[in-house]
Amino acid sequence: MRILVIVGTRPEAIKMAPVVHELRRRAIDHLVCLTGQHRELVQQVLDSYDMSADIDLDLMTPGQTVVEVAQRVLTAVEPVLTRTRPDWMLVQGDTTTVAAAALCAAWSGVKVGHVEAGLRSGDKTQPFPEEINRIVAGHVADRHFAPTTAAHNALLAEGVPARDIVTTGNTVIDALHFQRAVAPSPRSLVHRLDPHTKLMVLTAHRRENFGQPLRDALGAVAHLARQRSDLAVVYPVHPNPNVGAVARELLGNLDNVFLIEPVDHPEMVSLLTRAHLALTDSGGIQEEAPALDTPVLVLRDVTERPEAVSSGAARLVGTNSDHIISEVSRLLDDPVAHRSMCVGTSPYGDGLASRRIVSSLLGEAIREFSPPIARLGRAS
Repeated sequence: MRILVIVGTRPEAIKMAPVVHELRRRAIDHLVCLTGQHRELVQQVLDSYDMSADIDLDLMTPGQTVVEVAQRVLTAVEPVLTRTRPDWMLVQGDTTTVAAAALCAAWSGVKVGHVEAGLRSGDKTQPFPEEINRIVAGHVADRHFAPTTAAHNALLAEGVPARDIVTTGNTVIDALHFQRAVAPSPRSLVHRLDPHTKLMVLTAHRRENFGQPLRDALGAVAHLARQRSDLAVVYPVHPNPNVGAVARELLGNLDNVFLIEPVDHPEMVSLLTRAHLALTDSGGIQEEAPALDTPVLVLRDVTERPEAVSSGAARLVGTNSDHIISEVSRLLDDPVAHRSMCVGTSPYGDGLASRRIVSSLLGEAIREFSPPIARLGRAS
């Protein structure tokens, strides 16, 4: 068996790294192919996991649109499939790389395994274009590796045969276990923060929040930072210029807000471990923070990851400034409210997802992950 692993973005790299390690551990023939949708950010992850690419398509261009990414991936992946002749292509998640590569494999007669399959928000515009991408990948995949029971049930509702779905847990929890065993670097920002401050880790980069929603959210953070000397905010700023310009304008002159370059996964795990709370529109942080006992406020009105909301570890706050200020202040000032969101366990996995995925491809019997069942999460 030969498996082609496709990686386009940093989150894909983080969540595919444990799968690649398991393929390597079991001496299964595999190739890692980078599309280059993210360049420097993916290299950070490869370095962290002692991985290298077998094929690098280097497709990234400045200011690329979704359509341009899809077009280049479709054109570049087809000859890779012809040359390498894999039995399976593995794709992860919901990026444009995933949708285009999965389509290319299906058209080329190569079986597709979709890691983190079945996530649905029920709204094609939230998140955009990710909701569309994962639906496309889900309709061409031959094996669906659902991270949770809710994702499994969403696939069943769309007519996917039960025999083609395996509930594995999310590989990000596998990655988290790996990184927690690594001590923070002496150069880590964690060591330079005032230990008496309450740290809020901020990430905001979703395309549907560009413009006024992002300005409202970051305006709320600016207000909190000006009012509270006990608060430190660390914001790894996404390289998209739609994000960076607004971040620098609204937050760049505040002494207790640290605008930094995107960090590698070990550094992000260190920051989340130290954090009093996370304020984010990222899907990955919604999954990781609950396992680290860190409450999460989600800068979105709807989430395709409802398990953290149902468990009490996350709350949807949208991008309304007043709502953000109120919810952050509550977690900073009310120890009972904060403690109620520190659930201590992850509804997203047990660290064995990669083993289940590889065992499934080999046709081995497995014991599937059994997380709590959750309904679609929406802001109140």
